[in-house]
Amino acid sequence: MFVNDTLAQALGLVSFALGLSTFYQKNDRRLKILMLVFNLNHCIHYLLLGSTVSALSTMLSAARTTTAIFVSSVRVAAIFIVISLVSGVWMANHWWDLWSVVGTVIGTYSVFCLAGIKMRIGFLLGGICWLINNIIVGSIGGVMLEASLLSMNLLTIYRIHRQASNMLIKTPEC
Repeated sequence: MFVNDTLAQALGLVSFALGLSTFYQKNDRRLKILMLVFNLNHCIHYLLLGSTVSALSTMLSAARTTTAIFVSSVRVAAIFIVISLVSGVWMANHWWDLWSVVGTVIGTYSVFCLAGIKMRIGFLLGGICWLINNIIVGSIGGVMLEASLLSMNLLTIYRIHRQASNMLIKTPEC
């Protein structure tokens, strides 16, 4: 059991680094590609911790993110949201198991239906749900990750906003 716990926490720390790299991206496509790698690693992390609902939510996030790299569709988002809700409710043993499901639903809507700053605000809200989940399941790396991602997302939102503001200021008048 010690080896699984050590490996689980090590993968949580790898997810921490991947997550920081993911949410530092200003380019939406690069963010989604790194998010896919992050989700796959995090799925293994949750399986080793014994949190099957979290692992399922993360696997659905990986499938969703892969799809979102190529497709931006409210209908596809709705399909992933329904799958997340049905499977999460079906697998949950307690109401608090659903924090990861709510985080996944918010992330799904955000990655398919939003872009730029709005997408990152959605990720902030979903991240709060995942932070609560990680505290409950005992994921040290996950808690560090989500707490840091809240800050990283705010920083990236500021960077995107500042870049857009600078472009408006530098636009020559005719």
